[in-house]
Amino acid sequence: MKRLIIVTSPPASGKTYISKELAKKLKHVVYLDKDTLIVLSNQIFAVAGMEKNRSSDFFEKNIRDFEYQATLDLALEALIYDDIVLINAPFTREIRDTEYIKKLKAKILEKNARLTVVWVITDVDVIKRRMIERNSDRDTWKIKNWDKYIADVDFDIPKEIDDPLVIDDLLLFHNSNEEQFKESMERIIGILEV
Repeated sequence: MKRLIIVTSPPASGKTYISKELAKKLKHVVYLDKDTLIVLSNQIFAVAGMEKNRSSDFFEKNIRDFEYQATLDLALEALIYDDIVLINAPFTREIRDTEYIKKLKAKILEKNARLTVVWVITDVDVIKRRMIERNSDRDTWKIKNWDKYIADVDFDIPKEIDDPLVIDDLLLFHNSNEEQFKESMERIIGILEV
């Protein structure tokens, strides 16, 4: 059976690096990164004369959900042509919405595929350091308003999507240091390659 893998967590947890490393190790993978759409989102901000603030009401209303929908549409189409599609994207709200996940699983099943969520767990101080180090426009507001930003971030594992009878529906990837990264990569590749 084919598989749609979503690598998700709050921003700067290490999703991109983990996603790319997973994609390199798995066979027959299409890799999609929602951040590829940021160039289009930035154009929307510019045309609308709005500040580039991915935490703003403007972003929420006019951009956010469309980025996710475009990424998922590409993923579902790619499942026609290959065995695994791996999406690198936060999905922080969607992953906790049981109705959303139920509908997504139904769409994926139409492609004869299953859903696997890889949730990245990283210490908050490591996240802040990585955000500062990557020095990206998308993080400017977050860093300047760190306490306000971090207060709204949900770091809890999305356990509502975990079926205890299914070994590969929710996989936890610990990523606060190199040792955790190596252990998690080996364990998760072992599960996904079965």
